[in-house]
Amino acid sequence: MAVYQDFIELLKQSIKDKTLVKLTLSNYKGQEAGLKNLYVKLVEIKRELKMSFVYRYQTRDITKNYSLRDGFDVLVEAVHFKGFRSVVLQCIDQQLERQMNKKAEWAGFKRASSAAVEVDLRHDKQKERRLQDSSKSYLHDLKLTDANGQVYKNAQDKWKQINHYIEILSGSLANLPKDRALQIVDMGAGKGYLTFALYDYLHSELKRDVSVVGVEFRQDLVELCNAIAERAGFDQLHFEEGTIENYSSAKNIDVLIALHACDTATDDAIFKGIQDHASLIVVAPCCHKQVRRELERVKTKNDLDFMTKYGIFMERHAEMLTDSIRALILNYYGYDTKVMQFVSDQHTPKNVMIVAEKKAISDERQQEILAKLASLKSYYGLDYQHLERLCGLDVLVSKVI
Repeated sequence: MAVYQDFIELLKQSIKDKTLVKLTLSNYKGQEAGLKNLYVKLVEIKRELKMSFVYRYQTRDITKNYSLRDGFDVLVEAVHFKGFRSVVLQCIDQQLERQMNKKAEWAGFKRASSAAVEVDLRHDKQKERRLQDSSKSYLHDLKLTDANGQVYKNAQDKWKQINHYIEILSGSLANLPKDRALQIVDMGAGKGYLTFALYDYLHSELKRDVSVVGVEFRQDLVELCNAIAERAGFDQLHFEEGTIENYSSAKNIDVLIALHACDTATDDAIFKGIQDHASLIVVAPCCHKQVRRELERVKTKNDLDFMTKYGIFMERHAEMLTDSIRALILNYYGYDTKVMQFVSDQHTPKNVMIVAEKKAISDERQQEILAKLASLKSYYGLDYQHLERLCGLDVLVSKVI
């Protein structure tokens, strides 16, 4: 018992002194299926010291952050005969190892650390911010930073979202054609947080010759964003009043972006990108009413109808089905399409982003996609999906059926 108590006392002290580098728990004998290890370290989140737990399963990791008190209690509960039987406590100047045998007896040793180690309290420290300079005037004008370039506490989530947005697109942006100036349209730009960040990254970081247009139907936001762009010296960034359905570009669009366009407005945006053979199409869909109405109207009997009788599951079902069809249609037109998670802001919980890069496609592959669309529509009893109809694919799909 003294061996175990020694571990508890050192754990308490390392947390109190902030000398805990890492705690590794292994040899799990509990009932949690697939759980293999637990890794614990100290992190600072929004200026508060917490304990970060990474539960490692056979196929995934789950991260949870606890207060110091709660984290300590969770650890005590986790280390026992029907839990983790092996612990390695790494502190700045020493390392303690403990093992429990089949008789529930603890044994182990303590030794000085073989090399100098430091405690790094940064949260998500491996993620490098794409927008390193927070002192730029447009960030202050958008009320993200103070006069000294420090990000406001209440703007931390938006700052994280902006950098995550650029991080997601950075690889695709680097692949854009380099033999000409790029025409970029951001439809439904809102207050322009992401539009400004995209222009800044392309112009300042990648040194690309770009023209960026933010389309927004609220005239007051258009005027505000144009004034901010002018003060920032962003000569090739401007905002126009309009809607996705009515917008028309004098030049072909290289990059089309539509974040949180409601329901079929996302389809309208994708269709414009397809028509212009855009090199990159990026959408974060919001609302999926058209397909949901179809599902509710038809009420087709299939293997999944037991789920769709519940309203919340019907909503999620419509979301996944709609965006899957959109991805297939983009594939049909030669786009390498990825669907990924995007950090949402405080105003919308929607966090799915579709990123499509223009590639090539064979006739054979196109026929396979039409067959898949036909199968999906038949299974769910869909008459049509809006993007499918805009592209005229509903006629081709009906021939497959």
